Amino acid sequence: MKIGIIGGTRGLGKTLTSLLKKEGYDITITGRDQTIGNTVSQELEVSYSSDNKKTASSSDIVIVAVPIASTNKVIKEIAKSMKPGSLLLDVTSVKMEPSKLMDELLDKDVEFIPTHPVFGPRTTNLNGQVVVLTPVREKQKIEGKWYPKVVEFLKNHKVRVIESTPEEHDNMMAVVQVLTHFSYISTASAIKKLGINIKDTRKFASPIYNLMVDMISRIVSQNPFLTYSIQIENENGEKVRQAFSDSVIELKEVLANHDEENFVKIAIEATKNMDDIKCALGRSDKAIDSQSHEISFLKNSIGKKIALQHIYSEEVHIGVLKDLNPDFVTLQTGKNEKTLKIANIRILDDEDLLNWKLDNESIKTHSISCIFPKSSDKEIIKNAIKDVIYDIIDVKVTDVYTGHQIDDNSVSLTFEIQSFDKLTVLSVEKLLKGFGGIIR
Repeated sequence: MKIGIIGGTRGLGKTLTSLLKKEGYDITITGRDQTIGNTVSQELEVSYSSDNKKTASSSDIVIVAVPIASTNKVIKEIAKSMKPGSLLLDVTSVKMEPSKLMDELLDKDVEFIPTHPVFGPRTTNLNGQVVVLTPVREKQKIEGKWYPKVVEFLKNHKVRVIESTPEEHDNMMAVVQVLTHFSYISTASAIKKLGINIKDTRKFASPIYNLMVDMISRIVSQNPFLTYSIQIENENGEKVRQAFSDSVIELKEVLANHDEENFVKIAIEATKNMDDIKCALGRSDKAIDSQSHEISFLKNSIGKKIALQHIYSEEVHIGVLKDLNPDFVTLQTGKNEKTLKIANIRILDDEDLLNWKLDNESIKTHSISCIFPKSSDKEIIKNAIKDVIYDIIDVKVTDVYTGHQIDDNSVSLTFEIQSFDKLTVLSVEKLLKGFGGIIR
C-alpha cells in the first residue's frame, strides 16, 4: 500500500512517517524544503517528492500533516488529484473547516476521514494514544471500505479511538487545547514577569508543583507558531479565552476585597465541576509515586548493574550505576562512562530487558552434565536454574544417564542452557554444586 504524507518532513508528519514506516508501508513524503526533504527521506528510508499533486495521484492513502494555517490550501490543491478509490486524511487539531472542504471538493469515489491524533511529535509509539475520527458522510462508516480498516489498524495498535462530529470535536478542543495552552502560557509568562528562577522554586516545592511545572514546560516548549494557530483557527477560541479572563478577574477582585465567602463559593463550585475528584487524585498520586519510585530505585542501585533506555532514541544502555544526582545518572559500561539525563530515560525491568536482548543479541547454547542422587527431581532442578540464574532464556533436560560409569544410587542429568552470556554457564555450575551435584 502506498501512503503519501504531505508535510512529512517535520513535526507530527515526520512522526507519523516514522511510525508507519515500521509497519512496512511504501511511503512518500513531501515538503517545501528539498534539502530537508532529501535528508529526512534518507534518514527514515522513504521517498521524497516536492510535488503534492503527483504524490496524491499515486497514493492509496494521503495524509495532510501541514500546519493548521496551510491545511485548507493543501486540501484545495490536491483534491482533484486524488485517485479513485483512495483515502484522504488530515491530522490537524481543527476539524470543521477541513471537513467541509473535503466534503465539497473530493469526488464521490474518494473517501475522507477528518482525523486528529491527540499526541505530539515526540511520540514514539501508538500504544495508549488517543485518535479522534470525525466522519462527515455517515454511510462511510457502514459502506465505505476505508473507515473500518482505519479503525481496525488503530485498535490493533491499542489506540483509544474516539468518534465525534467536527463541531463537537472543535468545541471539546477549545477546552482541551485552547484553554489549557492559554492558561499554561499565561502562568509561565507571569512567572517570567515576576523575575523568578524556576529552578529555585523547585527547591521549595512539593512533587505536585514540580509535576505542574513539567506540564507547563511541555506546553510552552512546543512550536509557538503551532500553538498560535490552535488559538486562532478554532472558532470557539475567543469565547474560551474570555471565560478564562473573566474567571481570573473575578477571583482577583474577590481576594482584593477579602471576600472569603465568595472565594470559598467559587472554589467549591469549581471543584464540583471537576468530574471524579477521587479518580483525579488517584491518577496524580500515581504520577508522583512513579517519580519517587524511580529515584528510590536508582539510589538503591548504585554499584549494581542496571539497564536504562533512552525514551526518544530507544537506545539501551547497560552498565554499573556509578553516580547519581538530581538530574543525571552515570553508568560504567566496560572501560567507558555514560552520563544520561534522568528525565530522558526509563528503567528496564527484567522482562523488558529480556525482550530487548532477544531482539538485539545472539543466543548462546551450553550443555552441562551433573551427577545427583537418584532420588533427585530433574524438573525441580531445571526450574531452579531458570528461576535463580539471571540471563537464562531457557533450560531443557536433554539426557538422563544411569550407565556403568555412574554409581547405582546416582543419576547423570544433562541440561541444555540458553543464555546471552557465555559466563552464565559458570553461575549454573556453581548453583548445581550448591545442590550437592558433581559436574562431569
